[in-house]
Amino acid sequence: MNAVQQHTIAVIGAGKMGEAILSGLLRAGWPANRLIATARRAERGEQLAERYGVRVLPNTEAAAAADVLVIAVKPQDAGTLMVELAPAVPAGKLVVTLCAGLPTAFFEKRLPDATPVVRVMSNTPALVDQAMSAISAGSHASAEHLALTEEMLRPLGETLRLPESQQDAVTALSGSGPAYFYYLVEAMTDAGILLGLPRQVAHDLIVQAALGAAVMLRDTGEHPVALREAVTSPGGTTISAIRELESHRVRAAVLDAIEAARDRARELAAAAE
Repeated sequence: MNAVQQHTIAVIGAGKMGEAILSGLLRAGWPANRLIATARRAERGEQLAERYGVRVLPNTEAAAAADVLVIAVKPQDAGTLMVELAPAVPAGKLVVTLCAGLPTAFFEKRLPDATPVVRVMSNTPALVDQAMSAISAGSHASAEHLALTEEMLRPLGETLRLPESQQDAVTALSGSGPAYFYYLVEAMTDAGILLGLPRQVAHDLIVQAALGAAVMLRDTGEHPVALREAVTSPGGTTISAIRELESHRVRAAVLDAIEAARDRARELAAAAE
């Protein structure tokens, strides 16, 4: 067990994202006896304990037993949770929040003075160890706290340090990002069916095309425009498709959609205050 894995981590509110954290840590070799989960419903807690072999405790007991608290509840539930947890959180205990839209200041003013808080925006590809997690330090979090958070998230994919002022943009672009790709794949699958392909054939073609395109973007270092132009022959099929996308303002719709997601993240923060 390395030094980081000697820390006990409690995931408070182990829904989809919290479960992704637990399963990723276990796949990376984190000892199950160093992981704690909490769940609102008893049957959900039983499911987590059976599936992962972790302890499932009430929120306050988990907060007292762990070295690091990972807050993974819905943003609208965070205020009530902090009222419950604050008396059980000793000063100096690291709190890592995955609550979309909520700034570190939200937690700092509800927890004991000088509590170190690190804000994280991750995404659901953590379930397959391909997450992108952006982390930002609160006013009391040190470089050591950031390093511990990175070590905890590294088994789930890539990590990136950013100023907290950029986190709402990260939420809109990367946190919600997988949903945009699933939406596109859904539409392309329907197009394949319209053109006469069986659903599974259309799905397999699109998924492999998406995977190959992502690897090329990552590994070649080429700008996406250059990669797109390499597929776009003069007078060919691809440019005909691109013309239709442009005529339907797909690029503008993407810009508007991601800006709307950013604005919603800000609204969630304002409502929680």
